[in-house]
Amino acid sequence: MPKNFCESHLEEATLEWFEELGYEIVFGSDIAPDGEYPEREDFSDVILNDRLKEALVRINPKMPNEALEEAFRQINIPQSPSLIMNNKAFQNMITDGIDVQVKQADASYRTEKVFVFDFEKPLNNEFMVANQFTIIEQGVIKRPDVVAFVNGIPLVVLELKSASNENVDISDAYNQLQTYKMTIPSIFTYNSFLVTSDGINAKAGTLTSDEDRFMAWRTIDGDDVAPISIPQLEVLIKGMFQKDRFLDIIRYFVLFQSDGKEIIKILAGYHQYHAVNKAIESTERAIQKSGDRRIGVIWHTQGSGKSLSMVFYAGKLVVNEELENPTIVVITDRNDLDDQLYGTFQKSKDILRSTPVQATDRTHLRELLNNRTSGGIIFTTIQKFVPFANEVGEEVQLNRAAETGPVYYESMVLTDRNNVIVIADEAHRSQYGFGADVVKGDDRADLKYGYAKYMRDSLPNASYIGFTGTPVELTDKNTRAIFGDYIDIYDMTRAVEDGTTVKIYYESRIAKLELPEELKPKVDIEYDEITEYQEYSQKEKLKSKWARLEAIVGARERIKQIAKDIVEHFEKRDQAQEYEGGKAMIVAMSRRIAIDLYKEIVVLRPDWHSDDLQAGKIKIVMTGASSDPAEWQKFIGTKASREALAKRMKDKNDELKLVIVRDMWLTGFDVPTLHTMYLDKPMQGHNLMQAIARVNRVFKDKQGGLIVDYIGIAEKLKEALAQYTENDKKTAGIDTEVAAEVLLEKYDLVKELLYGHDYSKFFTGKLSEKMHAIVETMDYIIGLRDIIERMTTFSW
Repeated sequence: MPKNFCESHLEEATLEWFEELGYEIVFGSDIAPDGEYPEREDFSDVILNDRLKEALVRINPKMPNEALEEAFRQINIPQSPSLIMNNKAFQNMITDGIDVQVKQADASYRTEKVFVFDFEKPLNNEFMVANQFTIIEQGVIKRPDVVAFVNGIPLVVLELKSASNENVDISDAYNQLQTYKMTIPSIFTYNSFLVTSDGINAKAGTLTSDEDRFMAWRTIDGDDVAPISIPQLEVLIKGMFQKDRFLDIIRYFVLFQSDGKEIIKILAGYHQYHAVNKAIESTERAIQKSGDRRIGVIWHTQGSGKSLSMVFYAGKLVVNEELENPTIVVITDRNDLDDQLYGTFQKSKDILRSTPVQATDRTHLRELLNNRTSGGIIFTTIQKFVPFANEVGEEVQLNRAAETGPVYYESMVLTDRNNVIVIADEAHRSQYGFGADVVKGDDRADLKYGYAKYMRDSLPNASYIGFTGTPVELTDKNTRAIFGDYIDIYDMTRAVEDGTTVKIYYESRIAKLELPEELKPKVDIEYDEITEYQEYSQKEKLKSKWARLEAIVGARERIKQIAKDIVEHFEKRDQAQEYEGGKAMIVAMSRRIAIDLYKEIVVLRPDWHSDDLQAGKIKIVMTGASSDPAEWQKFIGTKASREALAKRMKDKNDELKLVIVRDMWLTGFDVPTLHTMYLDKPMQGHNLMQAIARVNRVFKDKQGGLIVDYIGIAEKLKEALAQYTENDKKTAGIDTEVAAEVLLEKYDLVKELLYGHDYSKFFTGKLSEKMHAIVETMDYIIGLRDIIERMTTFSW
């Protein structure tokens, strides 16, 4: 038995795990052009042609030879000089088949499909793995460690590094793949995804994935996370390459997104894959005649790819034969969220097989639903389900149950079709409540009827599924009444463990509110009321209370104090980051405060300001109207200007570093480089949790996101976390004071460990002396380890 577990041993273990899944194991040298059983005419060939031809005949038995030859030719001869375009074209062949011309009995030609893989009968495909698959391209020789083939086509490249070699790690495997892409691009024309491993870690990504977007696959069966006693590479192989699951992944869980300029390729994470498949099963159950039309709720924490999970779910819905080409209605509760989610779907339209449409109003929504009997993806806000009192005759009637009874609308349906599936983003009581209330006076009633009632009346036979980044409250019976119970949960703790998100840290820097003692209890009560609502206009009676608190929070001296603290804190914080392009967000209570804060900051840092939309280090992002004060107008943006600022904010190379918002960008807005949020706005519940999640996105060496609290949200944070999992309560909102205490504790331990050793040259010496200090300290620690080992192994 070998004493060291080297790269070749990891390769052998990899082949053994594939063999356990029923894959044919082939040694690359055996099937090489000069091998014992050659399957390639030249080392530049990456497809095993005979296997592919046999598979095409086997999977398409009714197709004439000429059609199969044409399909074979299309696979073998890429049409574009761009690798990613060729890869995208082949993905279309995987999902949609290959168009070929077939001669008919009357001598005419008809376009028909040739399929490369048999997705209905997985065992009708040929699964093979080869190691050390030598490729020579443009005079360059490369040997990927392991290549997985299906029907002779190389779909996955696995690059392995030994964990016992301290000079290499999983990053080296990633870098090796980038070299392969440049030197032997032909094999990646057909690549579904890539795998890297150093024996300890194992991750999967795509051709366009940065290293931090390669993710672990932590489950084999989808029910439980695999224990750490099982090697990650074994979990990944058995979790992703089981034959039917592998085909399912490459067919439904790989997508390309394009904004018209850049194309990126995305592979679903394990949590997305299994959640979507559970949701499909639940959908098939819910739409049955005996089904309750409640598909369920998927709770995947903010930043873990919830929007993409919706895309993968919709993509699988539209081709599900049992669902008979349903119409999908995607619902949000705000126009900006509708735009954001619509943009995500729009960029992913290839996998959706249709172009999503946004409903402009209720009338347009009715037209979109009734101008079709099936299919289509429609975006709308929940507010568009509220019926108009002035709509045509029968459409809306105002009824009174009795003089003292509730007042409600009885609305005609928008469509009574039962092949409509409603996907609700952020399914929470505040958006989807059933409650009805009446305020009487002067012979009129003020209606506050739950949006859920309007939605259900408008789409009485639809089926409903909710996606949320924050948990549904335990007491929230309304949401469950509409959507059902949880289908899948992926909490903050799991996301941090997986590297899908980073930890969020909390720092209290509360700016003092100058209040008379007699007012403090009253303001506390009003604060609690106000935090229930993002906009005071939602509740008329809160206007005066909001205005009073806004005046206190926005007092000039307090604003000056906060501005000074933010400038100093941000400059230190940004300098401490290990990556370039760090950004921060300030959340203000009102537009007036946002503008005042901006002015105070630019007094301190005038060079941060610019009147040019495309220049300047700090900006305000807010909406407004022509009736707003004249001095506000230059800060009020249009939709186009906000989109321009969003683009700048997401660009790590852009000088825009700091934005001040009131409610824009607090949900669904992703800036991976955003590392700090300065919070000076009363918030609570899922609104608070959605907001602080802006800083949890993964980016290079980003260690975590920081919430700096000026208003006092600590208790609200604890209350919000009460609905989360037990692990999340420990993971989220880690206090920086606690982290500092742990750091000091570890620092004391290190000092004790190095007691008696002089390492001062590291801090005071020249570069050469610093290096000496590092080596000497390493030798000192190794010496301590040897002493400890001798002491612990001594036998009395």
